Amino acid sequence: MALINPRLRSIARAIAFIAVLATASPRSPANDKLSQRIDEHLAQAHFKTAHWGFLFVDLKTGEVVIERNSEKLFVPASTTKLFSTAAALDALGGDHRFHTPIYRRGSIDDHGTLDGDLILVASGDLTLGGRTTEKGEIAFQDTDHIYANWSQDARLTPQDPLAGIHELAKKVAAAGIRKVKGEVLIDDRLFTHTEGSGSGPQMITPIMVNDNVLDFTFDPTEPGQPAKTAWRPHTALFKVEFDVNTVKENDPLETYIRHTGEGHIHVTGKIPANKSHVVRIAEVPDAAAFARAVLIESLRKHGVEVAAELAQKHPTKSLPDRDKYHDLAKVAELVSPPFAENAKLVLKVSHNLHASALPLLVAVKHGKQTIADGMKLERAFLAKSGVDVDTISFGGGAGGARADYITPAATVQLLRHMAGRPDFFVYEHALPILGVDGTLAKAIGANSPVKGHVQAKTGTLTWDNLLFERGLCTSKAIAGYLTTAKGQRLAFAAFVNGVHMKDGITTTRLGGDLGKLCEIIHTER
Repeated sequence: MALINPRLRSIARAIAFIAVLATASPRSPANDKLSQRIDEHLAQAHFKTAHWGFLFVDLKTGEVVIERNSEKLFVPASTTKLFSTAAALDALGGDHRFHTPIYRRGSIDDHGTLDGDLILVASGDLTLGGRTTEKGEIAFQDTDHIYANWSQDARLTPQDPLAGIHELAKKVAAAGIRKVKGEVLIDDRLFTHTEGSGSGPQMITPIMVNDNVLDFTFDPTEPGQPAKTAWRPHTALFKVEFDVNTVKENDPLETYIRHTGEGHIHVTGKIPANKSHVVRIAEVPDAAAFARAVLIESLRKHGVEVAAELAQKHPTKSLPDRDKYHDLAKVAELVSPPFAENAKLVLKVSHNLHASALPLLVAVKHGKQTIADGMKLERAFLAKSGVDVDTISFGGGAGGARADYITPAATVQLLRHMAGRPDFFVYEHALPILGVDGTLAKAIGANSPVKGHVQAKTGTLTWDNLLFERGLCTSKAIAGYLTTAKGQRLAFAAFVNGVHMKDGITTTRLGGDLGKLCEIIHTER
Protein backbone atom coordinates (compact mmCIF):
# COMPACT_ATOMS: atom_id res chain seq x y z
CA MET A 1 0.00 0.00 0.00
CA ALA A 2 1.38 3.41 -0.98
CA LEU A 3 2.28 5.78 1.85
CA ILE A 4 0.83 9.31 1.77
CA ASN A 5 2.95 12.23 2.89
CA PRO A 6 1.28 13.74 6.04
CA ARG A 7 1.81 17.26 4.64
CA LEU A 8 -0.02 16.33 1.43
CA ARG A 9 -2.80 14.75 3.49
CA SER A 10 -3.25 17.98 5.46
CA ILE A 11 -3.33 20.01 2.24
CA ALA A 12 -5.90 17.66 0.78
CA ARG A 13 -8.08 18.03 3.85
CA ALA A 14 -7.84 21.82 3.67
CA ILE A 15 -8.83 21.78 -0.01
CA ALA A 16 -11.76 19.47 0.77
CA PHE A 17 -12.91 21.76 3.58
CA ILE A 18 -12.75 24.82 1.31
CA ALA A 19 -14.71 22.91 -1.29
CA VAL A 20 -17.41 22.14 1.26
CA LEU A 21 -17.58 25.81 2.19
CA ALA A 22 -18.01 26.69 -1.47
CA THR A 23 -20.94 24.31 -1.88
CA ALA A 24 -22.73 26.09 0.96
CA SER A 25 -23.14 29.29 -1.08
CA PRO A 26 -24.92 31.23 -2.38
CA ARG A 27 -27.00 31.66 0.75
CA SER A 28 -30.67 30.89 0.74
CA PRO A 29 -33.08 33.27 2.51
CA ALA A 30 -33.22 30.77 5.35
CA ASN A 31 -29.43 30.86 5.71
CA ASP A 32 -29.49 34.67 5.58
CA LYS A 33 -31.92 34.74 8.48
CA LEU A 34 -29.81 32.26 10.41
CA SER A 35 -26.65 34.32 9.86
CA GLN A 36 -28.46 37.53 10.83
CA ARG A 37 -29.73 36.08 14.09
CA ILE A 38 -26.31 34.71 14.96
CA ASP A 39 -24.62 38.03 14.12
CA GLU A 40 -27.06 39.82 16.40
CA HIS A 41 -26.37 37.30 19.16
CA LEU A 42 -22.61 37.72 18.86
CA ALA A 43 -22.91 41.54 18.81
CA GLN A 44 -23.75 41.69 22.54
CA ALA A 45 -21.62 44.21 24.43
CA HIS A 46 -19.82 41.66 26.60
CA PHE A 47 -18.37 40.00 23.49
CA LYS A 48 -16.57 43.19 22.40
CA THR A 49 -13.13 41.78 23.26
CA ALA A 50 -13.97 38.13 22.61
CA HIS A 51 -12.91 35.76 19.85
CA TRP A 52 -15.53 33.44 18.39
CA GLY A 53 -15.07 30.26 16.43
CA PHE A 54 -17.69 27.70 15.48
CA LEU A 55 -18.59 25.14 12.90
CA PHE A 56 -21.94 23.37 12.39
CA VAL A 57 -22.08 20.67 9.71
CA ASP A 58 -24.47 17.99 8.57
CA LEU A 59 -23.39 14.90 10.48
CA LYS A 60 -23.66 12.55 7.50
CA THR A 61 -22.59 14.68 4.53
CA GLY A 62 -20.30 17.23 6.13
CA GLU A 63 -22.16 20.06 4.44
CA VAL A 64 -21.42 23.29 6.29
CA VAL A 65 -24.47 24.92 7.86
CA ILE A 66 -22.60 27.88 9.29
CA GLU A 67 -19.06 28.65 10.45
CA ARG A 68 -16.83 31.35 11.87
CA ASN A 69 -13.03 31.04 12.16
CA SER A 70 -13.30 27.27 12.14
CA GLU A 71 -9.66 26.74 11.16
CA LYS A 72 -8.30 28.99 13.95
CA LEU A 73 -7.00 27.79 17.31
CA PHE A 74 -9.07 28.31 20.46
CA VAL A 75 -8.63 27.40 24.10
CA PRO A 76 -10.93 24.36 24.40
CA ALA A 77 -11.24 24.05 28.19
CA SER A 78 -13.05 20.81 29.02
CA THR A 79 -14.11 20.02 25.46
CA THR A 80 -10.61 18.49 25.54
CA LYS A 81 -12.33 15.56 27.24
CA LEU A 82 -14.06 14.67 23.97
CA PHE A 83 -10.62 13.76 22.61
CA SER A 84 -9.19 11.97 25.67
CA THR A 85 -12.39 9.98 26.23
CA ALA A 86 -12.55 8.95 22.57
CA ALA A 87 -8.94 7.75 22.69
CA ALA A 88 -9.57 5.78 25.89
CA LEU A 89 -12.76 4.28 24.51
CA ASP A 90 -10.82 3.15 21.44
CA ALA A 91 -7.99 1.66 23.52
CA LEU A 92 -10.01 0.02 26.29
CA GLY A 93 -13.45 -0.55 24.79
CA GLY A 94 -16.78 0.31 26.37
CA ASP A 95 -17.05 -3.17 27.93
CA HIS A 96 -13.67 -3.02 29.66
CA ARG A 97 -13.83 -3.66 33.42
CA PHE A 98 -11.11 -2.89 35.95
CA HIS A 99 -10.08 -5.85 38.11
CA THR A 100 -8.57 -4.87 41.46
CA PRO A 101 -7.13 -7.91 43.30
CA ILE A 102 -5.78 -8.52 46.77
CA TYR A 103 -3.00 -11.12 47.07
CA ARG A 104 -1.53 -12.79 50.12
CA ARG A 105 2.22 -13.16 50.49
CA GLY A 106 3.16 -15.79 53.02
CA SER A 107 1.71 -18.97 54.47
CA ILE A 108 -1.63 -19.37 56.21
CA ASP A 109 -2.21 -21.93 58.99
CA ASP A 110 -5.25 -23.99 59.90
CA HIS A 111 -6.55 -21.20 62.14
CA GLY A 112 -6.59 -18.66 59.32
CA THR A 113 -3.49 -16.79 60.46
CA LEU A 114 -1.49 -15.30 57.62
CA ASP A 115 2.21 -15.18 58.41
CA GLY A 116 2.81 -12.49 55.82
CA ASP A 117 1.20 -9.61 53.96
CA LEU A 118 -1.94 -8.64 52.11
CA ILE A 119 -1.30 -6.61 48.96
CA LEU A 120 -3.96 -4.68 47.05
CA VAL A 121 -2.78 -4.13 43.49
CA ALA A 122 -4.27 -0.93 42.09
CA SER A 123 -5.71 -1.39 38.60
CA GLY A 124 -6.54 2.21 37.73
CA ASP A 125 -10.21 1.76 38.70
CA LEU A 126 -11.37 5.37 38.84
CA THR A 127 -14.26 4.86 41.28
CA LEU A 128 -13.31 1.63 43.11
CA GLY A 129 -16.92 0.76 43.83
CA GLY A 130 -17.65 4.04 45.61
CA ARG A 131 -20.35 5.19 43.16
CA THR A 132 -21.77 1.89 41.93
CA THR A 133 -25.57 1.71 42.00
CA GLU A 134 -27.72 -1.36 42.48
CA LYS A 135 -28.07 -1.48 38.68
CA GLY A 136 -24.31 -1.68 38.26
CA GLU A 137 -24.04 1.86 36.94
CA ILE A 138 -21.82 4.71 38.16
CA ALA A 139 -23.83 7.43 39.90
CA PHE A 140 -23.26 11.12 39.32
CA GLN A 141 -24.61 14.51 40.37
CA ASP A 142 -24.93 17.34 37.85
CA THR A 143 -22.25 19.26 39.78
CA ASP A 144 -19.68 16.81 41.10
CA HIS A 145 -18.06 16.98 44.53
CA ILE A 146 -14.63 17.58 42.97
CA TYR A 147 -15.91 21.09 42.15
CA ALA A 148 -17.27 21.71 45.64
CA ASN A 149 -14.64 24.29 46.60
CA TRP A 150 -15.72 26.48 43.66
CA SER A 151 -19.43 25.77 43.34
CA GLN A 152 -22.28 25.97 45.82
CA ASP A 153 -24.26 23.56 43.61
CA ALA A 154 -21.97 20.58 44.30
CA ARG A 155 -23.65 17.52 45.79
CA LEU A 156 -22.50 14.10 46.98
CA THR A 157 -23.68 10.85 45.46
CA PRO A 158 -25.61 8.77 48.01
CA GLN A 159 -23.47 5.64 47.71
CA ASP A 160 -20.97 4.67 50.40
CA PRO A 161 -17.59 5.81 49.02
CA LEU A 162 -15.98 2.82 50.76
CA ALA A 163 -18.36 0.22 49.30
CA GLY A 164 -15.66 -1.30 47.09
CA ILE A 165 -13.18 -1.45 49.95
CA HIS A 166 -15.79 -3.20 52.11
CA GLU A 167 -16.49 -5.72 49.35
CA LEU A 168 -12.81 -6.56 49.14
CA ALA A 169 -12.54 -6.94 52.92
CA LYS A 170 -15.55 -9.28 52.99
CA LYS A 171 -13.94 -11.45 50.32
CA VAL A 172 -10.68 -11.62 52.26
CA ALA A 173 -12.61 -12.86 55.29
CA ALA A 174 -14.57 -15.31 53.11
CA ALA A 175 -11.24 -16.70 51.87
CA GLY A 176 -10.60 -17.94 55.42
CA ILE A 177 -8.13 -15.32 56.60
CA ARG A 178 -8.74 -14.45 60.25
CA LYS A 179 -5.50 -12.76 61.21
CA VAL A 180 -2.75 -10.91 59.34
CA LYS A 181 0.59 -10.87 61.15
CA GLY A 182 2.39 -8.91 58.44
CA GLU A 183 1.62 -5.73 56.51
CA VAL A 184 -1.30 -4.46 54.46
CA LEU A 185 0.13 -2.81 51.34
CA ILE A 186 -1.10 -0.88 48.31
CA ASP A 187 0.79 -1.50 45.07
CA ASP A 188 0.25 1.71 43.10
CA ARG A 189 2.94 1.20 40.46
CA LEU A 190 0.57 0.72 37.49
CA PHE A 191 1.56 4.06 35.97
CA THR A 192 3.78 7.02 36.83
CA HIS A 193 2.10 9.39 39.26
CA THR A 194 1.51 12.83 37.81
CA GLU A 195 -0.47 16.02 38.37
CA GLY A 196 -3.79 16.52 36.65
CA SER A 197 -4.48 19.28 34.15
CA GLY A 198 -7.71 20.60 35.63
CA SER A 199 -9.14 22.04 38.83
CA GLY A 200 -10.04 19.78 41.73
CA PRO A 201 -7.89 16.97 43.17
CA GLN A 202 -4.47 17.19 41.56
CA MET A 203 -2.52 13.96 42.05
CA ILE A 204 -3.25 11.21 39.52
CA THR A 205 -2.49 7.80 41.00
CA PRO A 206 -3.56 4.24 40.13
CA ILE A 207 -5.41 4.00 43.47
CA MET A 208 -8.43 6.25 43.96
CA VAL A 209 -10.76 6.04 46.93
CA ASN A 210 -13.51 8.70 46.83
CA ASP A 211 -11.38 10.58 44.29
CA ASN A 212 -8.74 10.72 47.04
CA VAL A 213 -10.61 13.46 48.86
CA LEU A 214 -12.48 13.90 52.13
CA ASP A 215 -15.98 15.38 51.83
CA PHE A 216 -17.21 17.95 54.34
CA THR A 217 -20.84 19.06 54.57
CA PHE A 218 -22.26 22.09 56.39
CA ASP A 219 -25.86 22.99 57.26
CA PRO A 220 -26.99 26.08 59.18
CA THR A 221 -28.79 26.00 62.52
CA GLU A 222 -29.61 29.28 64.28
CA PRO A 223 -27.49 32.44 63.91
CA GLY A 224 -24.81 32.45 66.59
CA GLN A 225 -24.94 28.66 67.02
CA PRO A 226 -22.55 25.99 65.73
CA ALA A 227 -23.46 24.77 62.25
CA LYS A 228 -24.31 21.13 61.62
CA THR A 229 -21.21 19.49 60.20
CA ALA A 230 -20.23 16.08 58.90
CA TRP A 231 -17.42 14.44 56.92
CA ARG A 232 -16.76 11.27 54.97
CA PRO A 233 -15.34 8.73 54.50
CA HIS A 234 -14.53 8.31 58.17
CA THR A 235 -11.13 6.91 59.09
CA ALA A 236 -9.01 7.13 62.21
CA LEU A 237 -6.15 8.22 59.93
CA PHE A 238 -7.54 11.75 60.28
CA LYS A 239 -8.73 13.68 63.30
CA VAL A 240 -11.11 16.48 62.29
CA GLU A 241 -11.87 19.50 64.49
CA PHE A 242 -14.76 21.77 63.49
CA ASP A 243 -15.19 25.41 64.43
CA VAL A 244 -18.01 26.44 62.10
CA ASN A 245 -20.81 28.78 63.14
CA THR A 246 -24.13 29.86 61.68
CA VAL A 247 -24.42 33.54 60.79
CA LYS A 248 -27.41 35.59 59.70
CA GLU A 249 -28.95 35.28 56.24
CA ASN A 250 -26.96 36.65 53.29
CA ASP A 251 -23.77 37.10 55.30
CA PRO A 252 -20.65 35.91 53.40
CA LEU A 253 -20.12 32.15 53.24
CA GLU A 254 -16.68 31.20 54.54
CA THR A 255 -15.10 27.76 54.86
CA TYR A 256 -11.46 26.89 55.49
CA ILE A 257 -10.00 23.37 55.68
CA ARG A 258 -6.42 23.11 56.85
CA HIS A 259 -4.15 20.09 57.26
CA THR A 260 -2.20 21.01 60.40
CA GLY A 261 0.08 17.97 60.42
CA GLU A 262 0.06 14.33 61.55
CA GLY A 263 -3.44 13.73 60.23
CA HIS A 264 -5.05 16.65 62.07
CA ILE A 265 -7.53 18.72 60.05
CA HIS A 266 -8.94 22.01 61.31
CA VAL A 267 -12.19 23.17 59.70
CA THR A 268 -13.43 26.71 60.34
CA GLY A 269 -16.09 28.83 58.74
CA LYS A 270 -19.35 30.76 58.74
CA ILE A 271 -22.52 29.39 57.17
CA PRO A 272 -25.36 31.85 56.41
CA ALA A 273 -28.74 30.78 57.76
CA ASN A 274 -30.15 30.65 54.23
CA LYS A 275 -27.41 28.37 52.80
CA SER A 276 -28.24 24.69 53.06
CA HIS A 277 -26.01 21.69 52.58
CA VAL A 278 -22.75 23.30 51.57
CA VAL A 279 -20.14 20.77 50.38
CA ARG A 280 -16.39 21.24 50.51
CA ILE A 281 -13.48 18.84 49.87
CA ALA A 282 -9.87 18.36 50.93
CA GLU A 283 -7.41 16.18 49.01
CA VAL A 284 -5.65 13.53 51.09
CA PRO A 285 -1.85 13.96 51.33
CA ASP A 286 -0.99 10.32 50.47
CA ALA A 287 -3.46 8.35 48.36
CA ALA A 288 -1.84 4.97 49.06
CA ALA A 289 -1.73 5.59 52.83
CA PHE A 290 -5.40 6.62 52.72
CA ALA A 291 -6.43 3.48 50.82
CA ARG A 292 -4.34 1.32 53.13
CA ALA A 293 -5.94 2.86 56.22
CA VAL A 294 -9.55 2.35 55.13
CA LEU A 295 -8.73 -1.20 53.99
CA ILE A 296 -7.19 -2.08 57.36
CA GLU A 297 -10.23 -0.64 59.17
CA SER A 298 -12.62 -2.50 56.88
CA LEU A 299 -10.77 -5.78 57.38
CA ARG A 300 -11.10 -5.37 61.15
CA LYS A 301 -14.77 -4.49 60.77
CA HIS A 302 -15.31 -7.74 58.88
CA GLY A 303 -13.61 -9.96 61.43
CA VAL A 304 -9.99 -9.99 60.26
CA GLU A 305 -7.44 -9.15 62.95
CA VAL A 306 -4.68 -6.96 61.49
CA ALA A 307 -1.40 -6.31 63.29
CA ALA A 308 -0.40 -3.39 61.05
CA GLU A 309 -1.22 0.12 62.24
CA LEU A 310 -2.43 3.13 60.30
CA ALA A 311 0.27 5.51 59.12
CA GLN A 312 0.32 8.91 57.44
CA LYS A 313 2.87 7.62 54.94
CA HIS A 314 2.56 4.31 53.15
CA PRO A 315 5.12 1.76 54.42
CA THR A 316 8.23 1.40 52.31
CA LYS A 317 8.29 -2.39 52.59
CA SER A 318 9.28 -3.94 49.28
CA LEU A 319 6.63 -5.19 46.90
CA PRO A 320 6.86 -8.17 44.55
CA ASP A 321 7.94 -7.61 40.97
CA ARG A 322 4.80 -6.79 39.02
CA ASP A 323 5.18 -9.89 36.86
CA LYS A 324 5.46 -12.18 39.90
CA TYR A 325 1.93 -11.87 41.24
CA HIS A 326 0.91 -15.05 39.42
CA ASP A 327 3.04 -16.87 41.99
CA LEU A 328 0.91 -15.51 44.85
CA ALA A 329 -2.58 -16.54 45.95
CA LYS A 330 -5.37 -14.14 45.05
CA VAL A 331 -7.76 -13.85 48.00
CA ALA A 332 -10.15 -11.14 46.77
CA GLU A 333 -11.02 -9.15 43.67
CA LEU A 334 -13.24 -6.16 42.90
CA VAL A 335 -14.65 -5.89 39.37
CA SER A 336 -15.79 -2.47 38.18
CA PRO A 337 -18.77 -1.47 36.04
CA PRO A 338 -17.95 -1.29 32.31
CA PHE A 339 -15.74 1.55 31.09
CA ALA A 340 -18.76 3.02 29.30
CA GLU A 341 -19.91 4.11 32.76
CA ASN A 342 -16.56 5.80 33.44
CA ALA A 343 -16.85 7.65 30.12
CA LYS A 344 -20.31 8.83 31.13
CA LEU A 345 -19.04 10.16 34.46
CA VAL A 346 -16.12 11.96 32.82
CA LEU A 347 -18.25 13.67 30.18
CA LYS A 348 -21.51 14.28 32.08
CA VAL A 349 -19.91 16.15 34.98
CA SER A 350 -16.59 17.09 33.32
CA HIS A 351 -14.58 15.06 35.84
CA ASN A 352 -11.07 16.52 35.71
CA LEU A 353 -9.35 13.94 37.90
CA HIS A 354 -10.60 10.98 35.87
CA ALA A 355 -10.08 12.70 32.53
CA SER A 356 -6.47 13.43 33.49
CA ALA A 357 -6.02 9.71 34.17
CA LEU A 358 -7.32 8.59 30.76
CA PRO A 359 -4.06 9.08 28.80
CA LEU A 360 -2.27 7.08 31.51
CA LEU A 361 -4.77 4.24 31.17
CA VAL A 362 -4.23 4.31 27.41
CA ALA A 363 -0.47 4.12 28.03
CA VAL A 364 -0.89 1.12 30.34
CA LYS A 365 -3.01 -0.67 27.75
CA HIS A 366 -0.01 -0.47 25.41
CA GLY A 367 2.55 -1.52 28.01
CA LYS A 368 3.71 1.99 28.88
CA GLN A 369 3.44 4.17 31.99
CA THR A 370 3.74 7.92 31.46
CA ILE A 371 1.44 10.78 30.47
CA ALA A 372 3.74 11.54 27.53
CA ASP A 373 3.34 7.96 26.30
CA GLY A 374 -0.43 8.26 26.59
CA MET A 375 -0.59 11.54 24.70
CA LYS A 376 1.51 10.12 21.85
CA LEU A 377 -0.89 7.19 21.60
CA GLU A 378 -3.83 9.61 21.63
CA ARG A 379 -2.23 11.48 18.75
CA ALA A 380 -1.96 8.24 16.77
CA PHE A 381 -5.63 7.47 17.40
CA LEU A 382 -6.73 10.95 16.34
CA ALA A 383 -4.67 10.83 13.16
CA LYS A 384 -6.15 7.43 12.32
CA SER A 385 -9.60 8.91 12.93
CA GLY A 386 -9.19 11.64 10.31
CA VAL A 387 -8.43 14.50 12.69
CA ASP A 388 -5.93 17.01 11.36
CA VAL A 389 -3.57 16.56 14.30
CA ASP A 390 -1.04 19.05 12.95
CA THR A 391 -3.50 21.85 13.76
CA ILE A 392 -4.09 21.08 17.46
CA SER A 393 -2.20 20.87 20.75
CA PHE A 394 -2.84 19.11 24.07
CA GLY A 395 -0.90 19.01 27.33
CA GLY A 396 -3.19 16.57 29.13
CA GLY A 397 -6.57 14.90 29.15
CA ALA A 398 -8.76 17.27 31.18
CA GLY A 399 -8.57 20.65 29.47
CA GLY A 400 -6.69 22.93 31.85
CA ALA A 401 -3.18 22.64 30.44
CA ARG A 402 -1.58 25.74 28.97
CA ALA A 403 -0.78 23.80 25.80
CA ASP A 404 -4.43 22.96 25.09
CA TYR A 405 -5.58 24.51 21.80
CA ILE A 406 -7.94 23.11 19.18
CA THR A 407 -9.89 24.25 16.14
CA PRO A 408 -13.63 23.89 15.62
CA ALA A 409 -12.81 22.02 12.39
CA ALA A 410 -10.65 19.39 14.13
CA THR A 411 -13.29 18.93 16.82
CA VAL A 412 -15.99 18.32 14.24
CA GLN A 413 -13.69 15.87 12.45
CA LEU A 414 -13.48 13.84 15.67
CA LEU A 415 -17.24 14.04 16.28
CA ARG A 416 -18.04 12.83 12.77
CA HIS A 417 -15.56 9.96 13.11
CA MET A 418 -17.05 8.86 16.42
CA ALA A 419 -20.55 8.94 14.91
CA GLY A 420 -19.41 6.34 12.40
CA ARG A 421 -18.04 3.88 14.95
CA PRO A 422 -19.96 0.79 16.09
CA ASP A 423 -19.63 1.98 19.71
CA PHE A 424 -20.96 5.47 18.99
CA PHE A 425 -23.92 4.83 21.29
CA VAL A 426 -21.49 4.66 24.23
CA TYR A 427 -19.91 8.00 23.32
CA GLU A 428 -23.20 9.75 22.62
CA HIS A 429 -24.89 8.34 25.73
CA ALA A 430 -22.04 9.70 27.85
CA LEU A 431 -22.59 13.32 26.79
CA PRO A 432 -24.61 15.85 28.82
CA ILE A 433 -28.04 16.65 27.38
CA LEU A 434 -28.91 20.32 27.00
CA GLY A 435 -31.45 21.37 29.61
CA VAL A 436 -31.58 17.87 31.12
CA ASP A 437 -28.44 16.70 32.95
CA GLY A 438 -24.76 17.07 33.70
CA THR A 439 -23.04 20.36 32.97
CA LEU A 440 -25.81 21.29 30.50
CA ALA A 441 -28.66 20.84 32.96
CA LYS A 442 -29.18 24.57 33.50
CA ALA A 443 -27.69 26.04 30.32
CA ILE A 444 -31.06 26.77 28.72
CA GLY A 445 -34.52 27.74 29.91
CA ALA A 446 -36.97 25.02 30.88
CA ASN A 447 -39.26 25.92 27.96
CA SER A 448 -36.57 26.33 25.29
CA PRO A 449 -37.40 24.48 22.06
CA VAL A 450 -33.86 23.11 21.92
CA LYS A 451 -34.11 21.38 25.30
CA GLY A 452 -33.23 17.71 24.92
CA HIS A 453 -32.03 18.14 21.32
CA VAL A 454 -28.31 18.66 22.01
CA GLN A 455 -25.85 16.08 23.34
CA ALA A 456 -22.59 17.91 23.91
CA LYS A 457 -19.52 18.48 26.08
CA THR A 458 -19.07 21.86 27.72
CA GLY A 459 -15.91 23.68 28.66
CA THR A 460 -15.13 26.52 31.08
CA LEU A 461 -11.77 28.03 31.92
CA THR A 462 -11.27 31.24 33.89
CA TRP A 463 -8.28 33.03 35.40
CA ASP A 464 -8.04 35.78 37.99
CA ASN A 465 -7.59 39.28 36.58
CA LEU A 466 -5.71 40.84 39.49
CA LEU A 467 -5.84 44.29 37.94
CA PHE A 468 -9.51 44.50 38.84
CA GLU A 469 -10.02 41.58 41.27
CA ARG A 470 -12.35 39.87 38.83
CA GLY A 471 -12.18 36.99 36.42
CA LEU A 472 -11.34 36.63 32.75
CA CYS A 473 -13.14 33.81 30.98
CA THR A 474 -10.37 32.39 28.86
CA SER A 475 -12.76 29.90 27.30
CA LYS A 476 -16.40 28.96 27.24
CA ALA A 477 -17.07 26.10 24.86
CA ILE A 478 -19.55 23.50 23.70
CA ALA A 479 -19.19 20.69 21.15
CA GLY A 480 -21.26 17.67 20.23
CA TYR A 481 -24.41 16.81 18.33
CA LEU A 482 -27.54 18.87 17.63
CA THR A 483 -30.86 17.92 16.05
CA THR A 484 -32.69 20.77 14.30
CA ALA A 485 -36.42 21.38 14.43
CA LYS A 486 -36.66 19.74 11.00
CA GLY A 487 -34.79 16.66 12.14
CA GLN A 488 -31.40 17.38 10.58
CA ARG A 489 -28.56 15.94 12.64
CA LEU A 490 -25.52 18.20 13.03
CA ALA A 491 -22.03 17.84 14.45
CA PHE A 492 -20.76 21.11 15.89
CA ALA A 493 -18.16 22.91 17.96
CA ALA A 494 -18.39 26.46 19.30
CA PHE A 495 -15.80 28.42 21.29
CA VAL A 496 -15.70 31.92 22.72
CA ASN A 497 -12.39 33.06 24.22
CA GLY A 498 -11.53 36.22 26.12
CA VAL A 499 -14.64 37.53 27.88
CA HIS A 500 -14.25 39.91 30.84
CA MET A 501 -16.22 38.82 33.89
CA LYS A 502 -17.80 42.15 34.79
CA ASP A 503 -21.15 43.94 34.81
CA GLY A 504 -22.99 40.79 35.81
CA ILE A 505 -21.33 38.54 33.23
CA THR A 506 -20.65 35.10 34.73
CA THR A 507 -19.71 31.72 33.33
CA THR A 508 -23.34 30.72 33.87
CA ARG A 509 -24.43 33.62 31.68
CA LEU A 510 -21.91 32.63 29.01
CA GLY A 511 -23.14 29.05 29.14
CA GLY A 512 -26.60 30.43 28.46
CA ASP A 513 -25.20 32.34 25.49
CA LEU A 514 -23.87 29.11 24.00
CA GLY A 515 -27.19 27.44 24.72
CA LYS A 516 -28.91 30.29 22.89
CA LEU A 517 -26.60 29.80 19.92
CA CYS A 518 -27.73 26.18 19.77
CA GLU A 519 -31.36 27.28 20.06
CA ILE A 520 -30.96 29.64 17.08
CA ILE A 521 -29.46 26.88 14.95
CA HIS A 522 -32.16 24.45 16.08
CA THR A 523 -35.06 26.73 15.23
CA GLU A 524 -33.75 28.49 12.09
CA ARG A 525 -32.17 25.58 10.27
